[in-house]
Amino acid sequence: MSATSQNNDNQEIDLSQISKKIGNFLENISTSIFRGFLFFKRNILWIGILFVLGAGLGVYLDKTSKIYDSQIIVSPNFGAVDYLYAKVELINSKIEDNDTLFLKDIIGIKETRNLKAITIIPITDVYKFIDNKAQNFELIKLMAEDGDIKKIVNESLTSKNYPYHIISFSTLNETSDEKTVQPILNYLNNSDYYKIIQKEYVNNIKIKMAENDSIISQINGLLNAFSNTTNGSQKSDKLVYYNENSQLNEVIKIKDQLVNEQGAHRLELVNLDKIIKESSATLNVKSNKAVNGKMKLILPLLFIFLFVLGGYLKSYYKTQMAKLKS
Repeated sequence: MSATSQNNDNQEIDLSQISKKIGNFLENISTSIFRGFLFFKRNILWIGILFVLGAGLGVYLDKTSKIYDSQIIVSPNFGAVDYLYAKVELINSKIEDNDTLFLKDIIGIKETRNLKAITIIPITDVYKFIDNKAQNFELIKLMAEDGDIKKIVNESLTSKNYPYHIISFSTLNETSDEKTVQPILNYLNNSDYYKIIQKEYVNNIKIKMAENDSIISQINGLLNAFSNTTNGSQKSDKLVYYNENSQLNEVIKIKDQLVNEQGAHRLELVNLDKIIKESSATLNVKSNKAVNGKMKLILPLLFIFLFVLGGYLKSYYKTQMAKLKS
């Protein structure tokens, strides 16, 4: 019984101490809030001045320091995806190093100080990636068996092989196609190796198109001969039998396939005139990322926070000095 009584007494003592600590903690919070209220009351004039000063300076900075975002949608040809990404990363490293000589003389950007950053990301489009390509479809199926399909379509191994990519860059002031976009595209298309690949690739397509035209011409001659034979037999009073295995339907299907292939090749040649083909460009979209355009709200709060922090450090210093003296 005595042991049980002692345990109960210990529990009561522990609960009493915990309750006392909680009460002291709440009292300290209440005291701190009241001191903060008194601090603001004593310094209301200075706080008002800092708020107005910060808001005015913020409005000025928002008007004078504008950042604009621009985007170029491009399509790399002839397997130049890794080349494209490497070149964009090189440009960005030169921007970070403030290498204005490279940006101006090598690339041809006129206002190098305005260019702040450049990045490239793929446009995720798994349907374009497949696009009647059986091997790509089988690859997606195989990879999806061992992992999440969402992660697979967005990982770099897959995403770099999407046909379209977005080159994004930021400038301090408004830019133009002539000042920034065309110099960047000209630099990206300046590759002796890929120019040779481009020439041979285009020649191969033109040879294929010439062969297709020849086959289509032969098929047209065959169909005309068959048509003449049919018309002649209709005028004749003799009975004519046609072989059902003449595969005439197959010949017509082949012609239709070749005509569609020729149309696809013509469209392909339109996109193959450049190594890195530009699809569209959107320039000078005012950026509201991070603190852009928000300085009129950030600066007043920052000034007041620094003022309060200074007051707290001053009070803390006086308290500690008083303890040392005592």
